[in-house]
Amino acid sequence: MRKGINQWCFPNGTSLANVFETSRQAGFDEVELNLYAPGGVGLTMDTTEEEAKAIGRLAEHHGIQLRSLSSEIMGRYPLSSPDQEVRNLGIKAMQKQIQIAAWLGMDTILVVPGRVNEEVSYEQCYERSRTELAKLLPALEANHIHMGIENVWNKFMWSPIEMAKYIDDFGSSLVCAYFDVGNTLLFGYPQQWIRILGHRIRKVHVKDFKLAIGNMNGFVPLLAGDVDWNAVRIALNEIGYNDVLTAELTAYTSAPEQLIFDTARHLGVIMGDKPN
Repeated sequence: MRKGINQWCFPNGTSLANVFETSRQAGFDEVELNLYAPGGVGLTMDTTEEEAKAIGRLAEHHGIQLRSLSSEIMGRYPLSSPDQEVRNLGIKAMQKQIQIAAWLGMDTILVVPGRVNEEVSYEQCYERSRTELAKLLPALEANHIHMGIENVWNKFMWSPIEMAKYIDDFGSSLVCAYFDVGNTLLFGYPQQWIRILGHRIRKVHVKDFKLAIGNMNGFVPLLAGDVDWNAVRIALNEIGYNDVLTAELTAYTSAPEQLIFDTARHLGVIMGDKPN
């Protein structure tokens, strides 16, 4: 397995040169960039092919691989929305993710399919998101890009069995799971999810969580929460996972770059390295 870190682990506005160089110094192999609305730092909806490839060259210069692409935009335009125009904007953002991934030689885009709330029932979220995501299959196939469905706190797909079925029903090997370890802990056991999702897992996000807090404030640095990392590592080894573990954490309030170095060491422990 390789060490990865998401761009969100850095304070807002951090230059990509700083993101890449700090990540390299800390010992990361990969950085997961995010797609932003126009005006964001790095990849945005307005990014051209030339601009994207310049970012790719910058990462290569710093010895960093770019293999997956997340996005902030799907939170604004969920595919479960009752408004078709909102869903269309979500699809447009995903099409841009696919385009950028192809330009940069990435293999996976991260997708949050929708959310259940007072306006959107569980059934509506399920059907609308599946209908919209199916529209992207030709573009995924043309560019051989994987679409990783992530489990998040969206009151949707709270069971690994349901998530496996949701993925399998697309009938495409390019639709897979982007499994988030910490997001499962409040209502399940990550190692059980890993074994059930099995070969469907394409990428893995790692964060830790304290059950005694039990809300968004419960997310903490790696090794500081209640995730049984030894059990997680064993389960990942059992399914033959040998891709990247990408940390997705909140930057420290003080000395934010220290999070990057701490997280690299924590990932080493999670992977089974002996602590220094």
